[in-house]
Amino acid sequence: MSEAALELDATGQADLVRRGEVTPAELVDASTARIERLNPRLNAVIHRLYDKARAQASRTDLPDGPFRGVPFLVKDVVCHTAGDPYHCGMRFLRDLGWREKTDTILAERFRAAGFVFVGKTNTPEMAFAPTTEPLAYGPTRNPWDLERSPAGSSGGAGAAVAARMVAVAHGNDMGGSIRAPASACGVVGLKPTRGRSSLGPDFGDHWWQLTHEHVLTRSVRDTAGVLDAISGMAPGDPYTAPPPSRPFTEEVGRPPGKLRIGFRVRLPGREDEAHPDCVAAVDATARLLESLGHHVEASSPQALDDPAGLGAGGVLSLVSVARELDRWRDRTGKEIGQADLETTTWAAAEIGRGVSGADFMRASDQANRLSRGLASWWADGFDVLLTPTLGDPPAPLGWLAAGDEPFVSLDRWGRFLPFTMPFNLSGQPAISLPLCWSDSGLPIGVQLVAAYAREDILLRLAAQLEEARPWRDRRPPGF
Repeated sequence: MSEAALELDATGQADLVRRGEVTPAELVDASTARIERLNPRLNAVIHRLYDKARAQASRTDLPDGPFRGVPFLVKDVVCHTAGDPYHCGMRFLRDLGWREKTDTILAERFRAAGFVFVGKTNTPEMAFAPTTEPLAYGPTRNPWDLERSPAGSSGGAGAAVAARMVAVAHGNDMGGSIRAPASACGVVGLKPTRGRSSLGPDFGDHWWQLTHEHVLTRSVRDTAGVLDAISGMAPGDPYTAPPPSRPFTEEVGRPPGKLRIGFRVRLPGREDEAHPDCVAAVDATARLLESLGHHVEASSPQALDDPAGLGAGGVLSLVSVARELDRWRDRTGKEIGQADLETTTWAAAEIGRGVSGADFMRASDQANRLSRGLASWWADGFDVLLTPTLGDPPAPLGWLAAGDEPFVSLDRWGRFLPFTMPFNLSGQPAISLPLCWSDSGLPIGVQLVAAYAREDILLRLAAQLEEARPWRDRRPPGF
């Protein structure tokens, strides 16, 4: 039963535990056995926490949350867990054997929900890449094609969920890092509204206001259930998203009504369109939405072609990389040199250090102007924007990696992730759904974006699409 339970989503696994048909310890043993069997092919899990997980799962006081006893993986950046390795994809921290002494508030909320942490997933260095190929731990491979990337920066999480090592795994999203792996790995990835959950106690904001925390899942109901479990302000947070009118889980299955949906396939800030497979996915989804009774038209915010606003994301990210290196220098008491970092990370930090305070504030202003321009499109009567999640299908390993030519990498990143970063700048909720696959069998995600704080609309619509075109039984060949 425990091995078969891994085929269920997290909600289904938790239901088995509640009914006494499987124990948390049996679920953990099944998950860890599957990780051991599959991880040599994927390299998705880099820190094993099996002994702690078994001890936790066997305790009588395991929190009685909605996901009690469900195995869970934590991404090895931003959200740290007490007593465990925390390396952020950096050889520098790996070689120091760095561990954190405490849980973040998010980790505490995951535990309170009943999740059992069985390991930590691979991530690019400092989460600063759309592919998970860190020199510290080596590349994670996409289970749909082992010669391709699962994208990043939550690539380890995406690969693990797609391969059914776990039903749900933590991710974070600074420019597309939940949605990109969701698209590349054929799973669900929601970037919530800015401020929906806490970044405490370490941060109020992280990477300016770009960082959003959540999970990757195989079902919309899991995405909604975890959002309920982690949402809400913590003491000292600088701001919080408006509370929902009802629990997010109650939006799943609720009729969305007839929505006005715009779609776009042209790359933001460019004249060319996304890859033909990504365009075909949007076209197919638009037709499906029309068949479900929605009004769909070729329309998108003009602000998506604002070069200064789009460029602001790069400036804010580069300064954030420089600041993060300074933070680690201060925490460890050791200088971090060029030899300690990957080529692109070092180049990004050097550029970031050259940005003046005035230029940083100018970028902040430009980002806010972009946000207002984006919001006006929704204020004018649209409910949802439909785009490809990515500009291209899952990339071959090495194509997006740093190598020795960082600026070649950055140019390729710009084409791969143009549809996701604008909504990190605006803070709007956006979800990637695994609705389409290419003729060669690669997952091609589509992105749905709603107005600020309207995860309710996204979850209703995503659940409707999941019912109309189910994806839960699609799995990578050989996994």
